[in-house]
Amino acid sequence: MPKGVFITFEGPEGAGKSTHAKLLAAWLKRHGRRVLLTREPGGTALGRKLRRILLRDHMDAAAELLLYEASRAVLVREVIRPALKVGKVVILDRFYDSTWVYQGWAGGMDLKLVEQLNRAATGGLQPDRTLVLDIPVRKGLARVRRPNRFEAKPVSFHEKVRRGYLHLAKREKRRIRLVRADRPLDQVQESVRKAVADAV
Repeated sequence: MPKGVFITFEGPEGAGKSTHAKLLAAWLKRHGRRVLLTREPGGTALGRKLRRILLRDHMDAAAELLLYEASRAVLVREVIRPALKVGKVVILDRFYDSTWVYQGWAGGMDLKLVEQLNRAATGGLQPDRTLVLDIPVRKGLARVRRPNRFEAKPVSFHEKVRRGYLHLAKREKRRIRLVRADRPLDQVQESVRKAVADAV
């Protein structure tokens, strides 16, 4: 049985995470891998309910943080770990790095607290490879058609988000690969595939 592999996609708004996660999943399936593609929040009944609340209802960063961690805990236990155990490649659109960046770095929550809650929610599970799709903020936001409440935040917030991801990419070079997303789709996807080649 192949070893389970855990890949996450991260990045600022409009970077193309969902699109490239789907393209990578299809490519891996064509090459014989069993793939589970999911997203966060989402992927479970509770996660889908919390996603609607988080993207619609206004709340402070502390409330966001706790709801994301609740969704994450259920997703890891019910979906991700079982899939990895049977040798699947799990591709996840956003994971704990998003919480560190959005609620911590840009949202003002204590980063140590965010990291502690991330570990508690995941039971220490870490991705084998994280792809941060990077794009200049205004280019990314220009791609957004119907903004949710996060996408509608001021440009200054999104600039902080981007800086947070770039900081993480420098800090965790073994796990994180930075991919320039302001290029034609096929070029970005080629870089995505190269970035996971040694992991899958």
